[in-house]
Amino acid sequence: MPSSLKFSLFFQCIFCIISLISTKSIHLLDSLTPSELKQVKTIVNQSICSTISCHNDNLSFHYVGLNEPNKETVVSWLSKQKPTKSPPRQAFVLARINQSNHEIIVDLTDSKVISNKVNDGHGYPLLNLEEKDAAVLLPFSYAPFFASIKKRGLNLKEVVCQCFTIGWFGANKTRRVVKVMCYYLNGTVSLYMRPIEGITVTVDLDEMKIVGYLDRVVVPVPKAEGTDYREGKPEKPLNSSSVNSTRMMHGSPNFDMDGNVIRWANWKFHVAFDMRVGPVISLASIYDLEKDEYRRVLYRGYISELFVPYMDLTEEWYFKTYFDAGDFGFGLSASSLVPLKDCPKNAVFLDGYYSTKDGTPAKIANALCIFEKNAGDVLWRHTEFSEIRPDVSLVVRMVSTIGNYDYMVDWEFKQTGSIKVNIGLTGLLAVRATKYTHKSQIKEEVYGTLIAENTLGAHHDHFLNFHLDLDVDGHDNSFVESKLQAKSTPDKRSPRKNYWTVVPKTAKTESDARIHLGSKAAQYLVVNPNKKTKIGNEVGYQLLPGIVASNILPYNDYPEKRCGFNKYNVWVTRYNKSEKWAGGVYTDQSRGNDNLAIWSLRNREIENKDVVVWYTLGFHHVPSQEDFPIMPTANVGFEIKPTNFFEHNPTLGLKLHG
Repeated sequence: MPSSLKFSLFFQCIFCIISLISTKSIHLLDSLTPSELKQVKTIVNQSICSTISCHNDNLSFHYVGLNEPNKETVVSWLSKQKPTKSPPRQAFVLARINQSNHEIIVDLTDSKVISNKVNDGHGYPLLNLEEKDAAVLLPFSYAPFFASIKKRGLNLKEVVCQCFTIGWFGANKTRRVVKVMCYYLNGTVSLYMRPIEGITVTVDLDEMKIVGYLDRVVVPVPKAEGTDYREGKPEKPLNSSSVNSTRMMHGSPNFDMDGNVIRWANWKFHVAFDMRVGPVISLASIYDLEKDEYRRVLYRGYISELFVPYMDLTEEWYFKTYFDAGDFGFGLSASSLVPLKDCPKNAVFLDGYYSTKDGTPAKIANALCIFEKNAGDVLWRHTEFSEIRPDVSLVVRMVSTIGNYDYMVDWEFKQTGSIKVNIGLTGLLAVRATKYTHKSQIKEEVYGTLIAENTLGAHHDHFLNFHLDLDVDGHDNSFVESKLQAKSTPDKRSPRKNYWTVVPKTAKTESDARIHLGSKAAQYLVVNPNKKTKIGNEVGYQLLPGIVASNILPYNDYPEKRCGFNKYNVWVTRYNKSEKWAGGVYTDQSRGNDNLAIWSLRNREIENKDVVVWYTLGFHHVPSQEDFPIMPTANVGFEIKPTNFFEHNPTLGLKLHG
């Protein structure tokens, strides 16, 4: 055998060994690694572009994420009877090729494309960062834009622009366009507080050129004074008190990590990062000391979509009805978390990876942090024997900065078996420049609040939909609405005239489980009808909603039809792996024909089946002066809580690690 061939075979064997080792260390639900993202790029270019003649000018990647195995495969793999061969690693890709939407599944194990579907339906995939960056530069080589800036007496060098998706308002045919609107720095870092009102540039993203321009009205640009929110600004503080913002919890992490599997107290779960939805919590199981086993609670949970419609009807604003995950990427917009400020001293950080326009992997450093939280709360107490247990929890955090808004997402695991989810909304308001400097001058509908001179804070909503694939002690579950009904005391059996009782109703089909919250007293449970406690109660988990803010607009308007999922606060559907994002696969200029509301019309049977709960929390924002120049964090959230899941309080004799 020639020596060169020997060396070749030797290195091939070494490569195979390394590949086997790396494959073995990868969890089935791990995010795609940088090397896998690079492999996706290579396979797509070699396989697809060799047959349809695509190249860099007309091929762009818009989403690349894990195409997770079927649930049955994952559960089987994690059981004691693991198959000898690992299921193939696959990627799901949304790409634009020759101005068409392609849905591609790539088999990374065999390095091949196993499906390539061209989607001829309505809508477009999320914008990638490179095309947004290119679009906002186009006005700076456009003569009419120069003239508009000069007419306003502004310095072009102090102008910066942003691009915005345009929604859909009944047009039969649409181009893939965005609106570009601009802001003025010149004395501030808070560009969003100084909008240049009246100028709208329309950009075709596929052709990357300006296809429309409107200079409709000249409005004074709000002044820079008072807009700087940085620490130490203004130079003369409003009061002399101070808080040490870096004095956080000390100590080293008190949890175990095996790759992306986290073990803490009585919990075990998997955490991953996705460029569309951000943090993904999977396989959350809690240890039952009495049964001496981990019991499944949540198979997969994440923010499915965020819908943010503004209520301003002016020409420059009416189209601002954003799908923050589907249009811009909730994970793609993740901010690098700052140690000791975003997360405490004991935090562990994880990076996030995504694919750029040409498929090259890119990193978001410190995209997630995980830390133990002790806020001085009491888990439980009783005075007679001075028995007090401090409340300590574990938090997985990410912050997504989408334009002017910052969303802080916390998944908090409690020793009691509860999972609390909190959304902190902060950042900067989206404001419109106006001629008004005092409220007394306003004699018309301005669609917002005057929060500073020449500055209107627009009325708007935030609707966040959560995909909660609850597997309560197994995947065959039922959804039970237990209404609390008032009743009159019968037969004079008590001096009390009235009382209330619990009337449970199990949803048979998807239509039975569409819930408007806030109109009645009720409990909402996901139970396992096949398992009961020793005294006969069905084991379950209860959805505890937070502040209820439902949609208040009729559903005949285009934005509401496109959203769909905010028609109800709670939906329950039959598990379907393809139904991942409540707003549909393509939200940019979607028409409402592929979303949660449409899927639910199938009205599938859901009693004692594998079901998914979709919970929409809402936040109506009427801006106030306290939101200027930067908003204090507003918190909304919910909790899923064990209800007859355990035989008794699960924190007694708590087993810290399994």
